[in-house]
Amino acid sequence: MKGLACALILAVAPLGASAQSVAQQYNDYPTAARADYVFACMATNGRSREVLQQCACSIDEIATILPYEKYVQAETVLSMRRTGGERMAVFNSAVVAETLVADLRRAQAEAEIICF
Repeated sequence: MKGLACALILAVAPLGASAQSVAQQYNDYPTAARADYVFACMATNGRSREVLQQCACSIDEIATILPYEKYVQAETVLSMRRTGGERMAVFNSAVVAETLVADLRRAQAEAEIICF
């Protein structure tokens, strides 16, 4: 019986290691980026404990949908669009820029459905 329990533990152990690497893969957002998102979210939605939890949930959901690199790229496009000017026009009309922003918006919408 003890041999069977040991064999079962050894068989399951690699699965735990694989699951951890998958979790790490989806946890590539730095803490500062998550905090920035939560602060901005709370500024928009209110400053209560409930909103804090909802905003934290939201960035966690976004992180499972969108890799951090794509998140940064989409946020950069949005930031450049706010700057305005002739040189920034490419951020308003480029297909790549539109795709990045659309992916971020979809992730945010899904997170809102789940968390709010």
